[in-house]
Amino acid sequence: MYPKVFSDFKDFTASFGPVECLNTRLFLEGPKIAEEFEVELERGKTLHIKALALGDLNRAGQREVFFELNGQLRSILVKDTKAMKEMHFHPKALKDVKGQVGAPMPGKVIDIKVKEGGQVEKGHPLCVLSAMKMETVVNSPMSGTVKKIYVKTEMSLEGDDLILEIE
Repeated sequence: MYPKVFSDFKDFTASFGPVECLNTRLFLEGPKIAEEFEVELERGKTLHIKALALGDLNRAGQREVFFELNGQLRSILVKDTKAMKEMHFHPKALKDVKGQVGAPMPGKVIDIKVKEGGQVEKGHPLCVLSAMKMETVVNSPMSGTVKKIYVKTEMSLEGDDLILEIE
């Protein structure tokens, strides 16, 4: 093994334990629900594991994994890296920062009415959000220049997600 590869492997095993005891498919994909398998840590020391269920994805991109370890029910939180790629993390508008415009409600961006560098007057339409088949126009709270737009059409937003900045 090359020195860098070996040191990376040792760091990995220091963090995650004796992963060399797992077969390749279990290591790369993880077990399927209701799958039972054994991991022999050393001679005479074998773990009996059964995958039971996956919980829902939380806001941090983690799932609770339920399993039996030697007949005892256990659960752990694990990062779902596949789901994390699909999740979007959006900055929030700070109410005390003048010029930051946040989403008034959760919804999908239907239309953006301004461009970066464009001038806006107070009350000028900035974008249109759609939620539950209703459209809401987000208007400018002040006059100024659009400094930066943080959203694109078809993007889903939560309440207070930063839409754009005006200076």
